[in-house]
Amino acid sequence: MRRAVALAVAAICLATGMPAHSQDRTQDRYPSRPVKLLVPFPAGGPVDVMGRLVAQHLSTALGQQFIVENRPGAGATIAGKAAATAEPDGYTLLVGSAATYAIGPTLYPNAGYDPTTAFAPIAFVSSVPYVMITRPQAVQRTIPELVAYAKANPGKLNFGIPNGAPPHMLAAWFRNATATDIVIVPYRGASIVLTDMIGGQVDLGFETTSVTFSHVHEGKVRALGVATSARLPELPGVPTMIEGGVPDFIASSWTGIVAPTGTPREIVNKLNAEINAGLNSPMLRERFKQLGAIANPGTPEDLAAFVAKERPKWVNMVKLSGVQPE
Repeated sequence: MRRAVALAVAAICLATGMPAHSQDRTQDRYPSRPVKLLVPFPAGGPVDVMGRLVAQHLSTALGQQFIVENRPGAGATIAGKAAATAEPDGYTLLVGSAATYAIGPTLYPNAGYDPTTAFAPIAFVSSVPYVMITRPQAVQRTIPELVAYAKANPGKLNFGIPNGAPPHMLAAWFRNATATDIVIVPYRGASIVLTDMIGGQVDLGFETTSVTFSHVHEGKVRALGVATSARLPELPGVPTMIEGGVPDFIASSWTGIVAPTGTPREIVNKLNAEINAGLNSPMLRERFKQLGAIANPGTPEDLAAFVAKERPKWVNMVKLSGVQPE
């Protein structure tokens, strides 16, 4: 009798195109073992910290370990490929960003995955605005003053920029938008840029608020403009880049949780609900605020629409920068 029922269920599933295993309630059983969350950057940075906060919340909420694995390298494409080629069963997730979707695959066209089709968006996590900064001794106190000086003195000013990172793209965008000749000096990391800027060896830079807030408030560097549509409450005296005369200059370091394409919608929905619950909690909101980040709960469709809008912008910036992979 049981065999007959099982055969009947299988026949119905075949007729409707619904796999028999869907009767097992994938959503209810998930996760039944540890889940990997791949982070394309080294441990200790803001993206890594936010990924660990999300993983910690999911571990508590879903009663199973969500283990962060750092897979840096090749412009974030090492982690991107690992996630894109994993089984679409919800047990390998990725912290996606502009690096994963646009910068890395443009710099490394043989990255091993197509960012436009490889991932199933799960949840928007955060955005961190970029700030244009200068050394405190700089004579130029506004963006118009900076642009005027740079045009009158081509090649005299420099950007200290982590090579191939988003700030590199922003520096190239700024030079192009303002028709200025500002030298880009590549660095290996943001911390070295800040050290040299505080010491007076670097004139300009772009970094996220998570990196710059404390230095700006302590007067170690000066903020010239924020790459947002409106001024930041934390820096009310700093104009937007648009107010400074650079049209449409809006950019943020954004993150979202994604999975391999084909991951069951039930699992996507379950993860989305739990991630949003965490992002709406006072604890995570406060932790994100301490990182200079804005928590962005939303639907998978929200993340998909945002990525579709952001990706072409970053691809164009990479091409504009002329950066070559190391």
